[in-house]
Amino acid sequence: MAGQDHPSVAVRALSVLAPAKINLFLHVGEKRDDGYHALESLAVFAELGDRMEFAPAAELTLNIAGPFAQRLAAEKNNLVLGAARALAAIRPDEPLGAAIVLEKNLPVAAGLGGGSADAAASLRGLNGLWHLDLPDADVLEVAARLGSDVPACLLSRPCWMEGRGERVRPLPAMPRFPVILVNPGILVPTARVFADLNARTGTGAMQPPTDIRTVWDLVAYLDHAVNDLEAPACRLAPMIEDVLAALDHEPGCVLAQMSGSGATCFGLFEQQEFALGAARRIAQDHPEWWVRATHIAGPDIGAPRLQPG
Repeated sequence: MAGQDHPSVAVRALSVLAPAKINLFLHVGEKRDDGYHALESLAVFAELGDRMEFAPAAELTLNIAGPFAQRLAAEKNNLVLGAARALAAIRPDEPLGAAIVLEKNLPVAAGLGGGSADAAASLRGLNGLWHLDLPDADVLEVAARLGSDVPACLLSRPCWMEGRGERVRPLPAMPRFPVILVNPGILVPTARVFADLNARTGTGAMQPPTDIRTVWDLVAYLDHAVNDLEAPACRLAPMIEDVLAALDHEPGCVLAQMSGSGATCFGLFEQQEFALGAARRIAQDHPEWWVRATHIAGPDIGAPRLQPG
């Protein structure tokens, strides 16, 4: 433990990426006794996201910066501090503090798992900073208590999501397929999207992919898969249809769909040059939209890194 079990270890700041989660499909099943719907989804992660830093400190503090920091300013129950306190509770007799900086680069409530990704990054970063050395299963158990998306975001690699989303199974890494993310700058409350849901695919229609080598393998796998939340989200926020139309119009876009409960949509591309061109054109045509070109990330995207110095 920093300053206790490991007195000879010089503890430095850790930097952790909280990558954006992309639901390549999302099927909704029956409503469960706990009020949640059963879900089934294939989630992957992008090479961009929020950035977090963790430094040794006597107390637990959080400073939020970045382009979307203001959206979180009034949030009383921040998931980052919730994750930190939940992890610290495992060692209640030890004074565990940290100075946490969250650089909020992802839109808030956008269907990209942003808050869940930040909570998961906190678990990864503080497990290292505090030298807890907790096994993956123990950290996943903490993650599942924090929220439905947090376990998947803790893995930050292609994974199969079930239950209300908290049951996750890691899958083989995918190639770095080019993808662009587009958010029209509107909030679509998840509860309202589920309340307006009237058609569901149900669970059990898909099995996890086994061998995705090309973008066309992925497109073929997703041929009969949809995001069941896309239709109700579009009814609540018709601008999502404009985003999907803009993506579909772009040459080289092989799949366009909404992620999570919206309003962010993704466009999957065969070649990076097409993705970069599409991102430029959409950003020029819609300067009020958030548009980013990126790739599907490898399995180590969220690993904590020592800060220089």
